[in-house]
Amino acid sequence: MEYRFGDFVLDGLSRRLWQGEREVLLTPKAIEVLQHLVEHAGEVVEREALLEAVWRNTYVDDHALSVQVAEVRKALDDRSGKPKYVETRHRRGYRFVAEVTRQQTASPMRMQAPDVPAVAELPVPETRYARSGDVDIAYQVIGDGPVDLVFVMGWVSHLEYFWKEPSFARFLRRLASFSRLILFDKRGTGLSDRVPIALLPSLELRMDDVRAVMDAVGSQRAAICGVSEGGPLSALFAATYPEKTLALVMIGTYAKRVRDESYPWGPTIEEREAFFEEIHRRWGGPVGIESRAPSLAEDARFRDWWATYLRMGASPGAAIALTKMNAEIDVRQVLGSIRVPTLVLHRSGDQCLTVDEGRFVASLIPGARFLELPGSDHLPFVGDQNDLLDPIEDFVTGMRYAHEPERVLSTVLAMRCEGAAEGLRDGILRELEWYRGSLIDLGAHDLRVSFDGPARAVRCAIALARTAGRAGCVARVGVHTGECDTLEGKIQGGPAVEMAMWIAEFAPAQQVLISNSVRDLVAGAGLQLVDYPQQMPLPDGGRIFFSTPHPNSGVFS
Repeated sequence: MEYRFGDFVLDGLSRRLWQGEREVLLTPKAIEVLQHLVEHAGEVVEREALLEAVWRNTYVDDHALSVQVAEVRKALDDRSGKPKYVETRHRRGYRFVAEVTRQQTASPMRMQAPDVPAVAELPVPETRYARSGDVDIAYQVIGDGPVDLVFVMGWVSHLEYFWKEPSFARFLRRLASFSRLILFDKRGTGLSDRVPIALLPSLELRMDDVRAVMDAVGSQRAAICGVSEGGPLSALFAATYPEKTLALVMIGTYAKRVRDESYPWGPTIEEREAFFEEIHRRWGGPVGIESRAPSLAEDARFRDWWATYLRMGASPGAAIALTKMNAEIDVRQVLGSIRVPTLVLHRSGDQCLTVDEGRFVASLIPGARFLELPGSDHLPFVGDQNDLLDPIEDFVTGMRYAHEPERVLSTVLAMRCEGAAEGLRDGILRELEWYRGSLIDLGAHDLRVSFDGPARAVRCAIALARTAGRAGCVARVGVHTGECDTLEGKIQGGPAVEMAMWIAEFAPAQQVLISNSVRDLVAGAGLQLVDYPQQMPLPDGGRIFFSTPHPNSGVFS
C-alpha cells in the first residue's frame, strides 16, 4: 500500500518516505511510528498501543516514543503547536490529522527513482582536535539526534579509515541516525598525536581523552558505547563519571584479558605471547582477521581494508605495547560500582572473546541487561548489523536523564603522619593541586584525598611520602579504588575512604601500600609494583601491593 498526504508519499512495503522525487531519510523506528499513525489517520492512537505496535514486547518508556515522534515532525516540517500532520492529544496519544489517500501500487517513476547514495560515497565527517593535557585527540561528530553517543572502538582505530569500509560506514551512520555520534582516536593511534611507546595511554589517560572530546563538542552527558577493549574503558568511565554518563553499552567485551582460576575464559599467557609474536611478524597484513571477522576472512577486498586499517591505526611496536597493556587490565572490581543503565551485547559464536565473558561482565553490573545474539563475528559492523543496532537504538533512545548519583567510583589516598613539621600543610596542598586531588579532609596528623584516576593517586602518594620525609615526618600512605558517598557532587566518605585509611595503618614508614583494585587499573601507567612481603589479608579478601619507584627517582631512602 502507498499512502499520500500533502506532498509526501509513504511506501508501506519498502517503508520509505518520499517528498516529490527526494527520499526523506528516517530511522526504522520513526518510519514505523509514522506508518502506524498514517494507517490510523483521523483516529487517536493511544500511546500504549503505539508503543506496543512499534516496540513489540520490548519495554521502553514514553521518552523513546517522544524521540521518534519528534523525528517524524522534523522530517515533515511539522510543528507541534500548529500541526499539519501529527497532533498530540494530551495524556492520550497522537492523531494523524492530514487527509490520506491510499493506492495499491507505487508509480513507475518512483520505482525507478535513484536509491540513496552508497555510504562510501557520502561525505566523511570533518576531523577536529581536542586538547587533552599536552596531547591532541582527533575526533569527529555526525548526526543531530537528541542523545549524545560516544563510540569507543577497540584495539587500534583510524577515524577517516572507518569510512573506507562500507559496512563500517553503514554501522556508524545508523548510530548517527538516532544520536549525535561522537568518534575519536585514542592517543597514540590513528589521527591523534603519536606518543612514545613507553607513554601509551593507561585507562586513566583514556578517560581524560574522552572527557576532553566531550568538553570540546559541548556534551554534558552522553551514552558511552565501548567495543571489545573499549568496553573496560567505557565501564570505568561510567563508574567514575556517572554524572556525565547517561547509559552504558558494551559490545563483545571482557573484564580481564588473561586466564586464571577465577576467570577461565581469557587466553593463557602463552597464547598472548604467541599473539605478540604474530603482531611482530605479520603487522602490515590482516592480523587477527580470522577470529575478528571469520565471515569475511577470505574476502580479498575486506582483508586489504583490514590490513591497511591496522597499519594506519598504529605501528607494530605500538600495537604490541597496547596489546600487552590490555593484557594487564582487570575491571572486575569496577563493574559492581556502575550505577547507570547498562546493555551488554555479545554474539554467541564470537571467536575472539567468548560469549561467557560478556555474560560474566553483565552479571557483575547491577541491573544490567545481557543480550546474546547469533553470529560468529567479533567486529560489530561485520555480520548482521541490525541484530545489534536495533536493541541499541531502542535502549539509547529510551533513556531519561537520571538523578545525580549518590555514589561514585573514586581512588582514595589516606596518609597518616607521625610528628608535626612546619610547612608540611603547604607542601601537601601544592602536591594535591599538581596531581588534581580533591581534598576530603586534612587534619593535624592525617589526610584523605580523592582522585578520578588511580595512577595519579599513586604518584601523588609517592610525592607526599617524599614531602613528609623531607619535613622530618614519618608518613604511612594507603591507596584504594572503590565506591565513595557524595553530597552535591563532593565526596564525603564511604567504603573506599574507610578502606584507604585501614591500609594506611599497616603501611611501612615512607612507603605506599595500594590495594589490588588499584593495581588492576594502572596498567600502562609506568608504575612498578611488587607484592607486599607480609601476609596481611584485607577485609574484602583482597591483597596488598606496594609501589616501587623507578631507578634514580629518590622517592624512598
